[in-house]
Amino acid sequence: MTDYRFTLANERTFLAWLRTALGLVAGGVAIQQLVPGLASEGPRTLLAALCVGLALVIATASYPRWRAVQRAMARGGPLPRNILLATLGGGIAAITAVAFVLVVTA
Repeated sequence: MTDYRFTLANERTFLAWLRTALGLVAGGVAIQQLVPGLASEGPRTLLAALCVGLALVIATASYPRWRAVQRAMARGGPLPRNILLATLGGGIAAITAVAFVLVVTA
């Protein structure tokens, strides 16, 4: 039987992934709509699309991750590898690089 504390911790982690995705969506919308002086329309749209695209990937992958961890805990097996960490890290690095270029060239 799974300890409910681990189940609740897994649920909190799932919700944290969703909050991260929601923050990325909000950031993408803000970049597109509220920072017209940052860059021209095309580069701003690229940066916003990167934010929203990463949010889509994170939100889509977070539920299967939650489910896989639940199954592993129920079986008493090892936890599955977490590719979301590398995905989020790489995505944020890409977004930061694009934002850096836009800020330096503005």
